[in-house]
Amino acid sequence: MVEKSSSDWGLRGTTGVSFAATLEFDAVEVKLGGRVVLDRFSLALKPGEIVCLLGESGSGKSTALRVAAGIQPVHAGAVRINDEIVSAPGLTMPPDRRGIGLMFQDFALFPHLTVLQNVLFGLRQLGRTAALAQARAALRRVGLADREADYPHRLSGGQQQRLALARSVAPRPGVLLLDEPFSSLDARLRETVREETLAVLRETHVTSLIVTHDPEEAMVLGDRVALLRHGRIAQIGTAAEIYRRPVDLNAARFFSPLSEIDSVVSRGRADTPLGSVPTPGLAEGAPVTIAIRPAGGAAMAVGGPGTPGRIVSKRDAIGTDICEVMVDGLDAPLGLRQPSDAALRVGQDVFVTLNPEHVLVFARD
Repeated sequence: MVEKSSSDWGLRGTTGVSFAATLEFDAVEVKLGGRVVLDRFSLALKPGEIVCLLGESGSGKSTALRVAAGIQPVHAGAVRINDEIVSAPGLTMPPDRRGIGLMFQDFALFPHLTVLQNVLFGLRQLGRTAALAQARAALRRVGLADREADYPHRLSGGQQQRLALARSVAPRPGVLLLDEPFSSLDARLRETVREETLAVLRETHVTSLIVTHDPEEAMVLGDRVALLRHGRIAQIGTAAEIYRRPVDLNAARFFSPLSEIDSVVSRGRADTPLGSVPTPGLAEGAPVTIAIRPAGGAAMAVGGPGTPGRIVSKRDAIGTDICEVMVDGLDAPLGLRQPSDAALRVGQDVFVTLNPEHVLVFARD
């Protein structure tokens, strides 16, 4: 069913459907300047799946995208699209023969071509009539039908992003590769553009690989999220899986700030100044780190029960209080986020309770 989308965008459900392809990285290795950037990197995307590659700078995520695009050769392993090898040592199928779409961080629009000509550029294999129909359908979907005679420099940043999206999906590729597609947009635009882009990806059913350094963005967009570290996938799963059960402390730190408390396992539990927490699967006497997320890991109130503490800082963030609470026995204040409460103020004595379900426990080396 067609429904009206957000302001300035076209009708949802009107984007042409792609013939979604599979995309597989099989033990891919890439070396740049003598450094291993991808280290036996393996990942398989199902048709129509959206996977976000998440990682710090230098983790290899953009290199993986360049490999999939056919821009970067591989030194070992293979890349397959629909089970056909498109990259292997000594073999790199050109980008234009892979059935892929590309959307870059800087949009990479052609400044000397009009909005319509930019979209038509990827449709040169079609006849003029069919190409115009697909290009104009894509421009209508992103709300730029009335700007087809303009040049890119006449568009705002958000409109340029929408043009880049239209150009990417108009040829109806089997795989779409997006490199930090929202990083140049201001915060006011980013959420709407991200939401509408996701709607377009769902409508086209295109298999999508999105590179981002923003954990929230990856969790909103991806059917699965792959966390890269030193050229390998450290963890992959749904947003809920990797957030609730991070593979290690570093993975947990990547997804949110943490308050960390060192302790030791004793009779299946670890004591902290905020109370004890269960330590399933960890040996008696094992040193552990208790990690408490600001949202959900603990709560505070002006009355008991709980561990006494004192608010040492408080910031308002649109319906949310961001607080630091000092508790005896902790080396640093405990970070807490919870719904705004005008009764809470800096210097106030409060009681803190842990939510063991949202407290993480990791073995310490």
